[in-house]
Amino acid sequence: MAIPCPSCGREYDVTLFQFGRTISCTCGARVGFEKRIPFTPIGREPRFICDAMLGRLARWLRALGYDTEYDDAIDDAVLVARGREEDRRVLTRDRALAKAWRVEAILLLEADDPMEQLEEVIRRLGLAVPDRLFTRCTVCNTALKPLDPAQARDRVPEKAHARQSSFAECPDCDRVYWEGSHVRRMRRRLADGLAKGGVDSGPREPDGGP
Repeated sequence: MAIPCPSCGREYDVTLFQFGRTISCTCGARVGFEKRIPFTPIGREPRFICDAMLGRLARWLRALGYDTEYDDAIDDAVLVARGREEDRRVLTRDRALAKAWRVEAILLLEADDPMEQLEEVIRRLGLAVPDRLFTRCTVCNTALKPLDPAQARDRVPEKAHARQSSFAECPDCDRVYWEGSHVRRMRRRLADGLAKGGVDSGPREPDGGP
C-alpha cells in the first residue's frame, strides 16, 4: 500500500507513516494520512511524556502527582510512539514535531517559563490540582511509599529527623522525601505561579517532599 503526495502524486510506502508521522515530499508538500490519530485516554489520571526541552516542566508535573516520563535524549519518533503505546499526552515546545505528526495526543506549548507551561497544561486540559503534593518522585517519576521515621534516621540530616515525623521514600532510586524548607518554597512558588495564571491551586497541607 502506498500513500500519494497530495500535490505531485508521488507515492510513498505506508510504513513511513506509523503513529501519524508525515514526511516532506520532494515537491515540498507534506505527505501522510489526512486524518489525525485520535487520543482517547484509557486511565482515569492523565499521563504525560515530555520532550527534551521540558525537563523542568516534567518535575513540576511529578510534584503535582502526575505520571510524567522524561528523557533528554529521546528521538521524536520514539517520543510519539511511547505516548501512543503508554496512553500519554506528548508535551512539546517543538513546532516542527507538532507539524510532522498528525496526532491529537501532541500538545504544543506556547510558554517558555516552566511555571507558565504548567499553568498552560492545567488550563488547556482542564486538570485539577491535587490536594496532596509530592506523592511521586520528582527525579525518576516513581510513586512514593511511606517510610518509618526510625528507618529514615540514617538517611536524612540529623536536624530534619529531629523536626519531622513524616517521611517517604522512592522504591526505585531510594531518595527520601520530607517536608523541609525546600518543599515549602516549592509550594509557595507553585501557588503563586498558578494564581497568576488564574488557576486555583487549592489548599496545601504538609504531605512529604524532598
